[in-house]
Amino acid sequence: MSKHKSAVAAFLTAACLTAAPVLAQEDRLSELLDELAGAEDARTAARLEKQVQQEWSKSGSASIDLLLKRGEDALEVDNLDAAIEHLTALTDHAPEFAEGWHTLALAYYRVEKFGPAAGALERALALNPHHFGALRGLGAIFEQVNRPHLAYDAYSRVLNLRPHDSGAIDALERLERRVNGQTL
Repeated sequence: MSKHKSAVAAFLTAACLTAAPVLAQEDRLSELLDELAGAEDARTAARLEKQVQQEWSKSGSASIDLLLKRGEDALEVDNLDAAIEHLTALTDHAPEFAEGWHTLALAYYRVEKFGPAAGALERALALNPHHFGALRGLGAIFEQVNRPHLAYDAYSRVLNLRPHDSGAIDALERLERRVNGQTL
């Protein structure tokens, strides 16, 4: 009986030790997102956005990080087939990693596969509802497929998280008349 108690105690200790860094990372991310939402200027916002994106890119697995890096590198040189291949492998192996889905969506978007891109962004947002990049991507897709109300909503949600996003501000201005009509 005492062997079982020691094994359970060891398991619980290990579980707590591995959960502590995750909780600390989540707390730090929450703080960064709060700071970003209240950023006074675009320069501060840009610094905070970069820190948030760095946190989001940490999978906790060297092999998953490598697949993400390879996918991003392939996107950077317009090798879109290779990017989709790497990022699909990533999402197959780490379906709970929101940044993998977001980056896969970018690759799909670049080859104009808007349906799969939207599906990948929805997965990213299900895992991380604060992912302003995924929301912005949905806005772009909704614009492409002539769904201005949905695009407007997505861009509005971006600004709640990232108030200095000039692309989202421009998109809202561009969509305003189509969505809300012409004022008299």
